[in-house]
Amino acid sequence: MSVCSPVAPVAAASARHLWTLAEVLALYEMPLMDLLWRAQQVHRQHFDANAIQRSTLLSVKTGGCSEDCGYCSQSARHDTDLERERLLPLDEVVAAAQAAKAKGASRFCMGAAWKGPKADDLERVLDMVREVKALGIETCVTLGMLKAGQAAKLKDAGLDYYNHNLDTDREFYGQVIKSHTQDDRLETLDQVREAGINVCSGGIIGMGESRKNRAALIVQLANLPQPPESVPINNLVPIPGTPLADAPRLDPFEFVRTIAAARIAMPTSWVRLSAGRQEMSDELQALCFLAGANSMFYGDHLLTTGNPEADRDDALFARLGVKAI
Repeated sequence: MSVCSPVAPVAAASARHLWTLAEVLALYEMPLMDLLWRAQQVHRQHFDANAIQRSTLLSVKTGGCSEDCGYCSQSARHDTDLERERLLPLDEVVAAAQAAKAKGASRFCMGAAWKGPKADDLERVLDMVREVKALGIETCVTLGMLKAGQAAKLKDAGLDYYNHNLDTDREFYGQVIKSHTQDDRLETLDQVREAGINVCSGGIIGMGESRKNRAALIVQLANLPQPPESVPINNLVPIPGTPLADAPRLDPFEFVRTIAAARIAMPTSWVRLSAGRQEMSDELQALCFLAGANSMFYGDHLLTTGNPEADRDDALFARLGVKAI
C-alpha cells in the first residue's frame, strides 16, 4: 500500500470503528498539543505526512440558485449583488482545466449553482467531464441534488468525485437551510455511492453552531455507510447580503481541532482545507497540516470567493518542505 493513498474501502470497512458523539467531543476537549500528536500519528499511518493534494475549483454556472442556504452568495433569495451567469462554454472550462493542471493541480472541480441539474444542463456537464478527464486530471463536480439515473451518467462520463457537503449536523441544519432537508443531501450521496463515484462531503463551521454540533457533523460523516474519500472542511466566509453575513468569527484553534477530529475519525480520507483559507495565516495553515489536513483548494478563486494566490501557496510549500501531489 502506498503511503500517499488511502487504504482500499474493503480493508477499511473490515476494521471499522463507528464513532459516538461522546467520543468525538472528547477529542475536541483534549489539550491541543495532545490532540495534534494523536492526529499526526493517525495521519502518518495512512499518508505521507509531507504531501498535500491540490484541487482547483471553477464555477461553471454562477448565481440564481433557488435554494436558501444561509451562507451562500449564489442564492437567488439573498441580495448579494452577484451577477447571474449561464453555464460556461465547454472550451472555457477545458482551458481553465489545462491551466490548473499546468499550475500543479491534480484534481479539477466544477461547480454549478442550482438545486439540481436539468437533463439538458447535465448533458453539457457530461461533455465537460469527458474533456477534462481526457487531460489526465481527476474530475469532480458539485451540481446539487441528483435525480435517479444522473449519477450513473456522470460515472459513465468518467467522473472521479462528486461533492455534496452535509454542511452541518442534523440538529443545526434547519437554522441554516430551510428549502430542503439534510435527508435530501444524504439521498444524493447514496446515489453517488451506488454509481461507484468517490464521495466528497464535508461541512462548514463558524455558522453559529456549537462545539457539540461540530462534533456531531464529524460523527455523521465518519459513520456514513462508507466514509467520504474526500472531506472538505470550510471555515465560513461571511458574505454581505446573506443571513450569516454577521456571524461571529470562529476561534482559529477551534478550526484546527475540527481538522484533527476529522483526521482521527476518518483516517483514510483526504481532509481538505477549503473555503476561508484566504483569511488564514501561513502559520494557521501549517497547524492544519499538522492536524492532518492533506488536501487544499489551489488557485486564485473558489466559486465566488477569493483564495490565496498560487504563488503564495508555492512559497508556503517551499517553506514547510512539503510536496504537491
